Amino acid sequence: MESASQSRQADKAKPLISIKDIAKEAGVSICTVSLVLNNKDRNRVSKAVAQRVRETAQSMGYKPNSVARTLRTSRSYALGFITDEIATTPHAGRVLVGAQEAARKLGYILLTVNTGNDRELENQEIAALRQYRVDGFLYAMMYHRVVKIPAELEGSPTVVVDGEDENRKIPSIYPDDEMAGYDATNRLIQAGCKRIVYYGSSITIIAQGERFAGYRRALADAGIPFDEQLVVNVEEATNAASEAGRVFDEIKPDGIFCFNDVRATFIYEAARERSVGIGTDVSVISIDNQPLITDVLKPALTTLELPHYEMGFEAVHQLVAMIDDGAATESLARSEDSIRRSENGPMTPLRCRIIERDSIVS
Repeated sequence: MESASQSRQADKAKPLISIKDIAKEAGVSICTVSLVLNNKDRNRVSKAVAQRVRETAQSMGYKPNSVARTLRTSRSYALGFITDEIATTPHAGRVLVGAQEAARKLGYILLTVNTGNDRELENQEIAALRQYRVDGFLYAMMYHRVVKIPAELEGSPTVVVDGEDENRKIPSIYPDDEMAGYDATNRLIQAGCKRIVYYGSSITIIAQGERFAGYRRALADAGIPFDEQLVVNVEEATNAASEAGRVFDEIKPDGIFCFNDVRATFIYEAARERSVGIGTDVSVISIDNQPLITDVLKPALTTLELPHYEMGFEAVHQLVAMIDDGAATESLARSEDSIRRSENGPMTPLRCRIIERDSIVS
């Protein structure tokens, strides 16, 4: 069996692929290869030729010399990813995965720092990233909220992830919570539900207000009168269990839209205690798609998946477009279907996808 040392030596023995080699193989000029590999081919190289060059480079195993590129361009081709808690949280960690994937495809690396909501540490970490001469910053939040951009980021290309710049000047990417509330409620309406409980959050955050607004809009569009008695806002650590019981004992709905998957667990338990069949007697839908919950609940929970991966991916797309211009990101495939752009400022709400399972009466 080949040892790791032998493998490394074999790699070193492989000849380096140059842009001259790629040009010869693809049948184009060295200048054309340079334009394409540096993402400067827009309006200079046909899309067909650019695609051929990229495919040729990939098939030949071309890897750019990052040191030489940095010296030539005075660029680091590194992006700073500053987060409060995401890097230490499995549920939201797909934001980081999406960002890494997009960065890799665009020839960048991601330098990640986790601040733990410590403002002094955040300042220190931004200073450290600047020492590495990162080309731009991703300022990422654990959950959707309005944020004040640190003064230390002023003047640098920056994109907010899962948050909104309070001044609505910095590009910001976040879940479309109002649309999520609408889609969740509308899914219950499509299943024939007319008495739909909103089992929400008593904590005042953006997601609560917008998901509730989406709930009301869906009811209005369907011609179902809004009934305040069907709104039950709870806290997970205090009254969620007792209020879930009241939903079945007093309100008796045919559909329940839960603010998140955690709250859905209280609804499931209350239904089990009362021999109410979820997916047969009552329909339930929620938001999050947390595997630690959705993989356990029976019947399987229909939920809307927060676009964590998509937020990270789209954030890098927008950041690199700011740094290099839009042409640099043309080769990066994106899911435009999930994006609903705001008409007011550089805001990008991303739509949540419904994950169909067994908790809705068919």
